[in-house]
Amino acid sequence: MRIHHLSESPSILNTFLSEIRDEAIQKDAMRFRRNIERIGEIMAYELSQALDYSSSKTQTPLGHLNITRHQNDIVLCSILRAGVPLHNGLLNYFDHAENAFISAYRQHKNNPEHFDIVVEYLACPDLNNKTLILADPMLATGQSMVATFEALKPFGQPKAVHLVSVIGAQPGVDFVSQHFKASTHLWIAAIDEQLNDKGYIIPGLGDAGDLAFGEKLQK
Repeated sequence: MRIHHLSESPSILNTFLSEIRDEAIQKDAMRFRRNIERIGEIMAYELSQALDYSSSKTQTPLGHLNITRHQNDIVLCSILRAGVPLHNGLLNYFDHAENAFISAYRQHKNNPEHFDIVVEYLACPDLNNKTLILADPMLATGQSMVATFEALKPFGQPKAVHLVSVIGAQPGVDFVSQHFKASTHLWIAAIDEQLNDKGYIIPGLGDAGDLAFGEKLQK
């Protein structure tokens, strides 16, 4: 797997990362969502450099010129609900992309430290020969990313796969590296070293879905 660790190079991205981690700033849900969206825009720009391009003629009011444009048929798939702000940021740049959405959540049984990934809702266009961008803001254990990709397989074989996450843990990065092809790209803003005994990223930022949209209702 080709791993692109974007915060290793100093940029404005690191400011947005700092703000989404800051427990005082992240209390503003609107700002949290907007920062995730802006991170998605930066990651879309970086990812765009790995797409396929060809030259085409463009007519201006005063003449014409050849401009290089990407030629990929993109399907952007996000994991609900935390993935929505990240999805919006990516879609701001890949505005002609088709869209897919999937729900994947942790189901704890008797042991709070053990869980299965459950996929319930899925809406996806044909993936054959498309460029699939699979987005999930938090890459903790990596199980959600792998389970989502498995659920998408009946929709066809993409020609390229790009994984996009804001913050990940090294064990999760290692896990997806073992389960995706070597040609897969992982675009990740920051990689933390640890998971706690419940599978959450340390230091991470907390629950991205709750911070963006409020705490989940308890059954």
